[in-house]
Amino acid sequence: MSAHEMNHATPRLPAPLFVTGTDTGVGKTVVSLLLMRALFRRGMVPFYAKPMQTGCRDPYDTDSDAAFVYRHVPELAERDPAEAVGWCFRAPKAPLHAARDERNGVETEDLMRRLAILRATHACLVLEGAGGLMVPFTADALCVDCIRAADARPVLVARDGLGTVNHTLLSVEAMTRRGVTPAGIVFVASGKRPTPSDLVHDNMEAVAMLSGISVSGIVPPILDFHAPPEAALTVADAVIDAALGL
Repeated sequence: MSAHEMNHATPRLPAPLFVTGTDTGVGKTVVSLLLMRALFRRGMVPFYAKPMQTGCRDPYDTDSDAAFVYRHVPELAERDPAEAVGWCFRAPKAPLHAARDERNGVETEDLMRRLAILRATHACLVLEGAGGLMVPFTADALCVDCIRAADARPVLVARDGLGTVNHTLLSVEAMTRRGVTPAGIVFVASGKRPTPSDLVHDNMEAVAMLSGISVSGIVPPILDFHAPPEAALTVADAVIDAALGL
């Protein structure tokens, strides 16, 4: 049996994948979508969850990350995106402060219980964070603490352009100091103008050389999220292979 055939026969992930970013707006939801589609086409049954969503009214809002993922994954077409969202707050802020604005603070114990339930009930789980690693989810829990609580492997999403080396290396350092090892690093093409190819190459080289973790690939611009290009799905496949130790 070939390695490709073994991939498709694999029924589960050894640990949840937790999609986090070097900043807000870097493409975490797009990468989550690609991971879901790539996992489904391998014959797995992944569950997507967004423990904390801010900047939207409810799970059905046009700004809801869960609604976006569910809308563009054929296998989820008949499912309710509300099942994926733990807490949803209107203000586009860190969850701690968005919850306080609504006088609806989230207790760390409740958040950790939610993560434990997700971990226990889904053999193939894709979690998406809010903002970057050091964003406060509660008064005493950062996003990175949730990765540890879920016993998950983070997928670090970063822009492909100028400044990404600094942001990516700082994020990797924040994880490794807490004993967390990324399953992969993914660059996402950003901005209206393409990043020059030599700069992208230099960024990838610097990140790999200084962190010891290679960039799994670059997600190109996607015009139709109902039909992502194969080049984008290949990046997700590379992350999944790394998580499976292939």
